[in-house]
Amino acid sequence: MFSLKNKKAVVTGGGSGIGKAISVLFAQQDAEVHIIELTEASAAAAVDEITALGKKVVAHACNVANQQEVLSTFEKIGKLDILVNNAGIAHVGKADTTNEADFDRIINVNVKGVYNCIYAAIPQLRIAGGGIVLNMASIAALVGIPDRFVYSTAKGAVMAMTLSVAKDYMAENIRCNSISPARVHTPFVDGFIAKNYPGKEAEMFEKLSKSQPVGRMARPDEIAALALYLCSDEASFITGCDYPIDGGFVKLNN
Repeated sequence: MFSLKNKKAVVTGGGSGIGKAISVLFAQQDAEVHIIELTEASAAAAVDEITALGKKVVAHACNVANQQEVLSTFEKIGKLDILVNNAGIAHVGKADTTNEADFDRIINVNVKGVYNCIYAAIPQLRIAGGGIVLNMASIAALVGIPDRFVYSTAKGAVMAMTLSVAKDYMAENIRCNSISPARVHTPFVDGFIAKNYPGKEAEMFEKLSKSQPVGRMARPDEIAALALYLCSDEASFITGCDYPIDGGFVKLNN
C-alpha cells in the first residue's frame, strides 16, 4: 500500500522541516522527488539523505513567488504526478501591527507562491493524465490564533484555492486536498522561540507544546504520513477536503 512507484513528485520547501519529511518519505515509497527551494544549498540535507537511500531526487533553486522562475523550473521537471505546495513563511502580528511590506511578503510567498506552482503544474499533470495537488494550509485558517493576522489570511486563501482547484479539475482526474497542521516541532520553531523569547526558550517550548490538547507538538514525519496517504492511489476517492492534524486543537481546545 501507499506505493509511489513510477510517480514524479514536486515538493516546494522540501529541504527542511515538514517538507523534508515529505520528500524523504515519498522517496522511500519510490517516487522520483523534485525539491524546490530558494537555493540548492537549502535542499542539500534532504538530497543527501535521499541519495543515501539509493532513491531519485533532484533539487531546483527557485523563488516560488516569481512566476517566471516557477514556469521555467516546472518546464525542466516536465510531466509530473504530484505537487505538494509546502513552501511558506510565518509572521507575528495583528492587523494594526502588520506593516504593508510584511503583508505583501507573506502573501507573495504563501498565496501567490501556491498559485504560481499550481498554474505551472496543471499542464504537466494533464500530460500525466491526472494527478494530485496537496496544499499545506493551517489550523490558523480554521480558528482564531493570536497575533497571526496575515499568516491566517494567507492560509485561509490556500484553503479556498484547494476547493476551487478540486472543483475545476475533477473531470481531468486531478485531485486537490489540503492539510492543516497545528504546531509542528521543526528547526523553524526552535529558531522562532530563540529569536522572540531569548532566555525563556524552555518555558515557551512547554507553553506552545501544551496548547495542543494532547500536550505536545506534532512531528514532521506525522504530517508526512498523512501527505503520503492523500497523494497515494489509496486516496483516489478524496478531493476537495481539508485535514486538520492538530492533536485535538480545533475541536477539543476549550
